[in-house]
Amino acid sequence: MGTMTDKDDGTLDEMTNESVEETGEEGAEDFARLLAESPMEKDWFRPGQKVEALIVKITPDWIFLDLGGKSEGYLDRRELQDAEGNLSVREGETIKAYFLSTRQNEKLFTTKIGSGEAGRAYLEDAWRERIPVEGLIEKEVKGGFEVRIAGTVRGFCPYSQMGLGRLENSGDLIGKHVTFLVTEFGGRGRNIILSHRAILEEELRQKREELKASLQEGMVVRGKVASIQKFGAFVDIGGFQGLLPISEMGWGRVEDIHEVLAVGQELDVAVVKLDWAQDRVTLSLKETQPDPWDRVETDYPEGSVHTGKVVRLTKFGAFLNLGNGVDGLIHISRLGAGKRIGHPSEVVSLGQSLAVRIEKVDKGARRISLLPAGAEQEGTEKAEEDDYKRFVGKNAGSLGSLGDILSDKLPSKGRGGGKA
Repeated sequence: MGTMTDKDDGTLDEMTNESVEETGEEGAEDFARLLAESPMEKDWFRPGQKVEALIVKITPDWIFLDLGGKSEGYLDRRELQDAEGNLSVREGETIKAYFLSTRQNEKLFTTKIGSGEAGRAYLEDAWRERIPVEGLIEKEVKGGFEVRIAGTVRGFCPYSQMGLGRLENSGDLIGKHVTFLVTEFGGRGRNIILSHRAILEEELRQKREELKASLQEGMVVRGKVASIQKFGAFVDIGGFQGLLPISEMGWGRVEDIHEVLAVGQELDVAVVKLDWAQDRVTLSLKETQPDPWDRVETDYPEGSVHTGKVVRLTKFGAFLNLGNGVDGLIHISRLGAGKRIGHPSEVVSLGQSLAVRIEKVDKGARRISLLPAGAEQEGTEKAEEDDYKRFVGKNAGSLGSLGDILSDKLPSKGRGGGKA
């Protein structure tokens, strides 16, 4: 039963009810919009809410913030100064902070829970709202570290929660101030479990999102070698590690990655593949370097003599590396010095250096035909070309199709099996 206003006959109530019925869902949406736009909504913050605020005033004890509209707040100055009292911010800068509580109509914020005004009383809020807390690693105990937070409160951080990877020198952390998340809060603050790893994972997630928005295949980015494996190296490209495969480290063959790269080395790499579904970024050092085949006709003119190293042996010849990323082939028919041999390994071995003469350069096919220095052409160019095409046209380890095998065994003339 409604309360009548202005008129005793209830006309206002009836008109109001009719208005609501007529507006229906549209009226409800308008009401929600007005509520969202009201000053009360703008000034309301929940504990742990993250905001961006403008620093409008810095005093010896406090930093005052403009939150937009009519909202203002403050935080403890000590949160943003070092041990010598030097501030890391200035008036006019924008910072990110977390809302803690309202005191006498003034809103208290923090960038992380530490000692001082935003201290012990807010640890439970920090646990519930995932607000970072600052802690001093005091000593190493069984299974992890004892950490002092909010002045006098003790917390525990397991080894597994101190970083993203394997913890090498745990003793080096003693005495350092580190930011944590409170992952467990029990016994009214007597049982507190901390995690620095959660902070790092969140930072990594944010950086990954930033990279997703900015990285494109073909871009060249600056990175630092984070680790070296047998199959390649992981390169940090701004908070995210991409893989630099050994095959992409140069145009030439890389036998020992440590001869090319070192952990901590900075280098420019090209982004060749992005697979965010698998969180994989493939990088290339080779793509940032000139292609040696662009100058092959100048660097290796036909008839010139060079020294090459045997890098691969096949049944039809030996491949020699002439320089960075440029290989040439000596056909088996040129290796026996006039004698017929069954396999190149009968006369040459892997790693052996040979003096060779450039017989022919096919830049388009990225192929160079070689002769032992001093040898004469023996008219086997066609056989060499056929062998080479057959070799590169098959997958590694393939024996070829049945048709290829039968074709090799048939005479070159009269495939019906009769006499030529």
